Amino acid sequence: MTGAPRRIWGLMYRHLALYRRSWPRLLELTYWPVLGMCIWGFTATFLSRRLGAGAAVTVSALLGGVLLWEVCLRSQMGVTISFLEELWSRNLGHVFVSPLRPWELVAALISMSVIRMLVGVAPAIALAWGFYAFNVFALGPVLVLFFVNLMIMGWSVALAVVSMILRHGSGAEPLAWSVLFGLAPFSAVFYPINVLPAAVRPIALALPSAHVFEGMRGILLDGVIRWDHLSWAFGLNAIWLGVATMIFARQFHQARVRGALLSIGE
Repeated sequence: MTGAPRRIWGLMYRHLALYRRSWPRLLELTYWPVLGMCIWGFTATFLSRRLGAGAAVTVSALLGGVLLWEVCLRSQMGVTISFLEELWSRNLGHVFVSPLRPWELVAALISMSVIRMLVGVAPAIALAWGFYAFNVFALGPVLVLFFVNLMIMGWSVALAVVSMILRHGSGAEPLAWSVLFGLAPFSAVFYPINVLPAAVRPIALALPSAHVFEGMRGILLDGVIRWDHLSWAFGLNAIWLGVATMIFARQFHQARVRGALLSIGE
């Protein structure tokens, strides 16, 4: 392994070594997805008992929304937390003294986010299957397309957050935990878009995640794959990722000119 792949792997290995030596870090990856599944799983169980057998499909849609939202959230957190760990360790300046290029840093962060997402979501999927009899894989092969779209959206939001941190310093770090939660009400995770007030529906329709969840409900509630929503999700993700990449490239360049890569986080 030489060149760019070696540099990307080197940065990834640094983060992987931290998890290998620290079981609390591994626990943190699975803690929130499992906790969320427990809370919503018990809520779904209560609803199914109150509403009877007819609520089974609605409960499945609820649990499916929980799992798929964790995919998006963990993908975004995987990038931002890995980047913040470089800041907290005062390592960002040292990294770019090496031949590492910005796109290689992004590739390493995205690769780590995929690993973090899979490790975090897998126990929640097993819990949903074992405790609540919900098998997310029953959605079929289209589940892969749902995962891909939600991961891309998470990466787009993460690049925008990283850009804000490069621009405003440690004061912008809380955005790593708050931005995606702010989009959750418009993402139609647990309810269809048409229940939103008419004034905010355009916001929902501009989010790739809203189209993914509409597509998920199309399968669970109607047994139909909504290719129109999937097409919109991919198209919007292309725009989101393109804009986020341009913002990141600009802010990274300005941070390098200002010398902020050495001073950021202090």
